[in-house]
Amino acid sequence: MSDVLEQTQTILVTDKALATVRNLLEEKNVPNYGLRVFVAGGGCSGMQYGMALEEEARPYDHVIEQDGIKVFVDPTSMMYLSGATVDYEDSLMGGGFKIENPNAVSSCGCGSSFKTEGSAGAASGASCASGGCG
Repeated sequence: MSDVLEQTQTILVTDKALATVRNLLEEKNVPNYGLRVFVAGGGCSGMQYGMALEEEARPYDHVIEQDGIKVFVDPTSMMYLSGATVDYEDSLMGGGFKIENPNAVSSCGCGSSFKTEGSAGAASGASCASGGCG
């Protein structure tokens, strides 16, 4: 796997997010997997975040390892996520992962969709209520 970009420290994962990922890996009995964080087109702001548990990095992935947890980010997603922080928040309405992204110039109310400077967002007036997110 020499095509993997190892130990690129451009995304921060908070202690709470690391603990949540560790618990998920243990619950699913896949302790050696890592968390893939990615960006895909879609959502009501034009781009959306995604996450998945994966066994290993793909060629050319950035691999961030913090406190024994591996995070995989493909090069295209890293262009949008550089400097971002992955956190986990508990709330009365349910908890979830949250990405604080300094590259986002606007985001949807749901927090899973965003737009960057120069990226084409959704049509004017689109909102989460219009079913664009997710």
